[in-house]
Amino acid sequence: MAGSLTQFGRDVRAKVLRCTGIPVGIGIARTKTLAKLANHTAKRLQAQTGGVVDITDDFKRDWVLRNTEVQEVWGIGRRMTAHLEAMGIRTAMELAQADPRMLCDRFSVVVEKTARELTGTPCLELDEADPPKQEICCSRMFGKRLTELTPIKQAVATYTGRAAEKLRAQGSVCKRMRVSIRTGMFNPNELHFAKGALVDLPYPTNDTLLLTRAATDAVERVYQAGYRYSKAEVLLLDLRQPGEFTDDLFAVTQPVASGRLMSALDEINDRYGKGTVRAGSVPRTPDWGMRREMMSQSYTTRVDQVWTVYAR
Repeated sequence: MAGSLTQFGRDVRAKVLRCTGIPVGIGIARTKTLAKLANHTAKRLQAQTGGVVDITDDFKRDWVLRNTEVQEVWGIGRRMTAHLEAMGIRTAMELAQADPRMLCDRFSVVVEKTARELTGTPCLELDEADPPKQEICCSRMFGKRLTELTPIKQAVATYTGRAAEKLRAQGSVCKRMRVSIRTGMFNPNELHFAKGALVDLPYPTNDTLLLTRAATDAVERVYQAGYRYSKAEVLLLDLRQPGEFTDDLFAVTQPVASGRLMSALDEINDRYGKGTVRAGSVPRTPDWGMRREMMSQSYTTRVDQVWTVYAR
């Protein structure tokens, strides 16, 4: 990378603070373990470093290693620290200078790799981004048993909307879906029933409205009266990235206006909260929703649930 890495780190740190309000430390180094160590130093000496430490230079790296206890090295736990200190290894520098083969024989290959990483030899791969999912499922238990078709269709429409959001989030489209409903399977006093339906969509799509229409139509085909239903599931199948489907020249494709509408829907919901804009068949506060009496409060993300402290 061209330019000053330290300045780049400061720019990143300032942007994170500006956009999220969260102060962070940034460590820059040639290996993953050294970067973790630099990050720890940036937080520990924030007043002197400004929250950014670049130890790509050997002199700075050695200073950090000499002034960091071995227990602060990423991957070295409490038990391992005791064993290393018994061998006279008390700092990160002493661990880096230890014989890697001896560390492997005495402990494990993980400790050997950690020591080699401290010397600047990359041994740990960076985590790559997860590949797009090949299936997306949204499944929930109802808060109570349902016997009528209308609330079951509402639940399936809700789950379809959530699955479609996940689909668009990874930039995929779907050509097939499976919708299923079932009763409770463990109560001997209830009749048991489970059935699902596969739906082939007219074209690869991530349109919530089209998916919801197809899903609710499928519910009408599998629903049978006389049962107490406890769960519904929506499974999106045959996922691809746009352009990967090889249809014929005259095949119908998703309209451009549909894609723009979904982009606007996601943008509004991201800004004002999930469910702000939704399909008309999705109720805001359904009586069949999951029971959440024991759900933990969102103390750090919702103003109406922040702790109130009373002074006596």
